[in-house]
Amino acid sequence: MGNMNTASPSPTAEEPRWLTAEEQFVWRSYLHATTLLEDHMDRQLQRDAGMPHIYYGLLVKLAESPEERLRMTELAMHAKITRSRLSHAIARLEKNGWVRREDCPSDKRGQFAVLTEQGRERLAQAAPGHVAVVRNAVFDRLTPEQQKSLGEIMQIVAEGLQPNEAGADLPWLR
Repeated sequence: MGNMNTASPSPTAEEPRWLTAEEQFVWRSYLHATTLLEDHMDRQLQRDAGMPHIYYGLLVKLAESPEERLRMTELAMHAKITRSRLSHAIARLEKNGWVRREDCPSDKRGQFAVLTEQGRERLAQAAPGHVAVVRNAVFDRLTPEQQKSLGEIMQIVAEGLQPNEAGADLPWLR
């Protein structure tokens, strides 16, 4: 595969801009940490609350929404997942009794996801363990300055990946 870590001093339009050794280190560190963190949160939530991290995030978003309800399309956008993946997740959450769907009176095709009392209780049970994992894995390991920098950096990355123009290829639009 050749030496892909070698940075080219002046890349042409046809030539890839290979990562420098320092950039490769940062990139691989990021991938390693985010993969381990997601796995760590998933295992804790499965063990302690019987749900994967994605389901926890959906319950949180519903709990934070007015009347604890959101249109399915808006919930997919907040969760950064495809509508079909959301539909599957909501079906599982409905089966558990944590969420119910309601038809949208103003749009025959639209539906709301609504947090149930059982879902609220499950979320309240899961939240302390989840926040302990996040605090231990991230915030307790970083200085306040590092936390601020991490937040700013991730915001810049997210903004670059979430274009506002019509027709953007984003998960919740698929």
